[in-house]
Amino acid sequence: MARPTIPDLAKAAGVSTATVNRVLAGAENVRVPTRNLVQEAAERIGFYGLGTIQAKVSASLKRYRFGFLLLQPHRQFYQNCAAAIREAAAALTLPDVEIEIRIKFLDDLSPQNTASRAMALGEQCDCICITAAVHPVVTQAVETLQARGLPVFALIGQLSATGLVHYVGLDNWKVGRTSAWAIEGLCKKPGKIGILMGNPRYRNQEMNESGFRSYFREHAPDFTLLEPLSTFESAAVAEEMTEKLLAQHPDLTSLFVSGGGITGAMTALRASGRASDLVVVGYDLMDSTRAGLLDGTLKVVIAHPLRQLADELIGGMVRATRTPNDGVNHTRIVPFQIYTRENI
Repeated sequence: MARPTIPDLAKAAGVSTATVNRVLAGAENVRVPTRNLVQEAAERIGFYGLGTIQAKVSASLKRYRFGFLLLQPHRQFYQNCAAAIREAAAALTLPDVEIEIRIKFLDDLSPQNTASRAMALGEQCDCICITAAVHPVVTQAVETLQARGLPVFALIGQLSATGLVHYVGLDNWKVGRTSAWAIEGLCKKPGKIGILMGNPRYRNQEMNESGFRSYFREHAPDFTLLEPLSTFESAAVAEEMTEKLLAQHPDLTSLFVSGGGITGAMTALRASGRASDLVVVGYDLMDSTRAGLLDGTLKVVIAHPLRQLADELIGGMVRATRTPNDGVNHTRIVPFQIYTRENI
């Protein structure tokens, strides 16, 4: 059987022989779908120049390198975020784009280190995404990168209240109000509520608290909201702060954990023997919080839909990289998920 010729390939692909010759030559005036059509036909009929076509099609792809700067690698939530980002990038089906993902984690959460790492990542990538606390040093680094034409996204917590930095995440004010609604509904009577925050410089946590307090001012003023205690995103500090709350307020009725350290808070609650008596609302579903829901240490968990979050993020980064100077804001607010023991 004679090996397929260029006219045979053109017929199999439904294009002209001139188009096949342009694909073989790597000409730029051939649309990506047409290149793919010719490549698929070459694979199907066993065309002898398949390797050349594959190389030319690959060379015609736009290659984007996306960088991600996430928080501490020992935290399951951020490992779950990284996995969702990789899955979303791998599932992207745009025919003319090839994406390389670079994910880095911050052990040192200081603003200076965050800014330095963001600048280094920006030197290597076409677009970057950062999870960070709001601080003038971080803001300056972001503005420097943007001035160079590099698109910058914020994940989980906003970096700019004015919308100048693209944001993908939750409506955190609604997260706070929903957490308050759950506590009011589950508490048998009004009482004291403890609040744990990782760091108020994380804008998502600040908005959580703002929404939380606004709900009680509006609907349940008989509850007493204590001043928030910072965990600094540390499980050990969260455990210590929870022990402090329980010791100083034996009449504590509920606890809102906004930010890192929830595993430490649960450890203290279980050790106190009071876990089942308190209404505790936590943040994000993972192995530890799932176990907390099952044993009653947590009553409600509000969570990021990580795969949807990652899909929106990758899509936005592609659009921003293609047209970096179009002035379009690629912010996306995704709906949060609510979990109890009965629906996990």
